[in-house]
Amino acid sequence: MPAATATDTAPSLLHRLSTALYVRPRLLLLLLLLPPLLWLGIIYLGSLFSLLAQSFFSVDDFTGKVVYTPTLATYAGLFNDTSISVIRRTLLTAAVVTVFCAAIAFPLAYYMARYAGPRAKAVFYIAVMLPLWSNYLVRVYAWKLILAKEGAVTWLLAHLGLQGSLDWVLATPDVGGASLGTSMIGTTIVFVYIWLPYMVLPVQAALERVPRSLIEASSDLGAHPRDTFRRVILPLSIPGVAAGSIFTFSLTLGDYIIPNMVGSSRPFIGQLVYQYQGTASNLPLAAAFAVVPIVIMALYLSAAKRLGAFDAL
Repeated sequence: MPAATATDTAPSLLHRLSTALYVRPRLLLLLLLLPPLLWLGIIYLGSLFSLLAQSFFSVDDFTGKVVYTPTLATYAGLFNDTSISVIRRTLLTAAVVTVFCAAIAFPLAYYMARYAGPRAKAVFYIAVMLPLWSNYLVRVYAWKLILAKEGAVTWLLAHLGLQGSLDWVLATPDVGGASLGTSMIGTTIVFVYIWLPYMVLPVQAALERVPRSLIEASSDLGAHPRDTFRRVILPLSIPGVAAGSIFTFSLTLGDYIIPNMVGSSRPFIGQLVYQYQGTASNLPLAAAFAVVPIVIMALYLSAAKRLGAFDAL
């Protein structure tokens, strides 16, 4: 009888391996999940734990070197007036951006879900996603030019006779500036533009799942369209709004590029983290500031989960 060749052995090994994996589905699932789990555990969670560990160290005021002795003194630096002002400003801006994104996204998402036909819906999808196809920095630079003192917005308002109103708005303390491009108003506008698609799509998906039979039943029972919207459609769309707010709130909370390029000199949390780990060479304080958005988002995600946000993602 002729001896088995290598070509005969290989299929046999593959057959036995596939059979072993077929009869052990949990082993197959483990092998499929092992690479992403290793990436998540080592790269992502490992870096977070390293960041957390760094926040418990301090910097020697005389030598400027990191002192690897556990201490809470670095976190105490987060409770001075300057740091609290930065955290408050970042939180308020993230909340305002989220509210504006929801207000702009909801009518568009509602039309896409309820009235747009297949072709019109495809056009809307492309229109919403199209800004995401261009480079992030290019879009921010474009808005920096648009909102500049000699930019298109100022020129348009001047030709409409609204220059006085613009000057009055820019003179508002804390939110104004020399121009829209150097004010908190301009920063908020750019944030809303950049993150708006992340709000439109979850809201539209949530509205798509609202059964038409509920709307028809509300109408059959004599409810006014306004009451149907307030008592049927809006409550069922809350999970989508909450899901979109996770993106808009968290992305605004941690961004440092937009406030650095468009807006006033008043810093955000992300800018301080970038500054302390870079030019200031104070990695422990940068790590402590970086923990602040993590804690805030943990609380925010807990609240969003209760609103059904994860079901709408």
